[in-house]
Amino acid sequence: MKIPISPPDFNNLLQKTAVDSAENIGRILSLGIRPDPKGNYYHWDKLRYLKLPPHDLSHEEWWLAIKFARKALYKNIPHSDKDSNSFVYAEPDVVRRLLHEIDIHGGGELKANEQVANPNTRDTYLINSLIEEAITSSQLEGAATTRKVAKEMLRLKRKPRDRSERMIVNNYYAMEFINEISNEELTPELVYELHKILTVNTLDSPNAAGKLRTSDDIYVGDERDATIIHVPPKAKELADRLHKICHFANATHPTVFLHPVIRAIILHFLLAYDHPFEDGNGRTARALFYWSMLKQGYWTMEFISISRILKKAPIKYTRAYLYTETDDNDVTYFIVHQLGVIKRAINDLFKYLESKANEIRTVERIIKKSPGLQKLLNYRQMALINRALKKPESIFYVESHRGSHNVTYDTARTDLLKLVELGLLEKTKIGRAFSFSAIKNLKKKLEILK
Repeated sequence: MKIPISPPDFNNLLQKTAVDSAENIGRILSLGIRPDPKGNYYHWDKLRYLKLPPHDLSHEEWWLAIKFARKALYKNIPHSDKDSNSFVYAEPDVVRRLLHEIDIHGGGELKANEQVANPNTRDTYLINSLIEEAITSSQLEGAATTRKVAKEMLRLKRKPRDRSERMIVNNYYAMEFINEISNEELTPELVYELHKILTVNTLDSPNAAGKLRTSDDIYVGDERDATIIHVPPKAKELADRLHKICHFANATHPTVFLHPVIRAIILHFLLAYDHPFEDGNGRTARALFYWSMLKQGYWTMEFISISRILKKAPIKYTRAYLYTETDDNDVTYFIVHQLGVIKRAINDLFKYLESKANEIRTVERIIKKSPGLQKLLNYRQMALINRALKKPESIFYVESHRGSHNVTYDTARTDLLKLVELGLLEKTKIGRAFSFSAIKNLKKKLEILK
């Protein structure tokens, strides 16, 4: 991977500009250049290629003006890099706009959504979200299992067959653990427990699960071309640094406000930057993001998967880290990237909910033609019938139906047996268990059933 070009040194650039013309600095400052021109928080690596800088400025002068504007907004993060330099962030308009959209669309609008608000359907969407995040977060770290196989494994609660499947199962358990501890203060011990859940039986050194790394012979690299893209802090510093990260995650101040979403994103960044474990740091960092969001009242984050968005453009995810490291430890690059990811994840959730609502309405319209069925099928049964209509080859099991809707074994069994009784599913014994499949001409059966 190509490492971004570091920006010109601010002090050197300032001195050079002043030497060329003492009046030039005043002219540049008077132009009112924004920290996020055209709504983009550009890094020098991209800005230097943009055509036609404003006001006939050179690219270096434009960058100088942007940095002046950003430095006026910088706030320190109570954590430093491996060389003891502070991390900083800013809240330009692009950040505030994205925060507002997330607060609106990820809060009240989602809360009012019929499927999420309805306790009969809420668990179904929550389970789907947990499964999606477990799969894609693991795939980001190298798990090779397909989504279809992984989803089947999680719904059937089948034991994992290899390391990739174990990573996905671990990630699912970790997301459940995050929900359980979402009201607790973050401690190093909780982080260790989370990491252990995420990595058990997946590490080259099994004893490393839930323990800080002890070696400095570690780096983050691009496997495609062996480029070293990050060298984390020394192992001897990790325990103290993790205590500081936990303090940041828990800290509240009556007079200093840090937006909850920014706090969660910075927590994500800091854990990944420190790279405190032998492996599984990315998964741990993303899980802690969810903990922070839930801890701070953003319960709707249970229903989205950020890793699914990250997986679509992993290079942009990595580049957001690199932009920060190559430009004065400015974490705003990472914040802007992650806010965009959250926004897209929320938008995708709305599209998903709408498609599922349409599917259910389609089944309901068919059922309305059969008065005898109108009051017999619950939401879970309608969802299953809909899947059977879309994919007639589908096989259903009590355990998979139970896993899809977070209900008891007896409830799932009753749902399926009722559909057999109505003549909509067929039951087949496989070993000691039963499988269920749709009858032939299911749609016709629904339409004529009285």
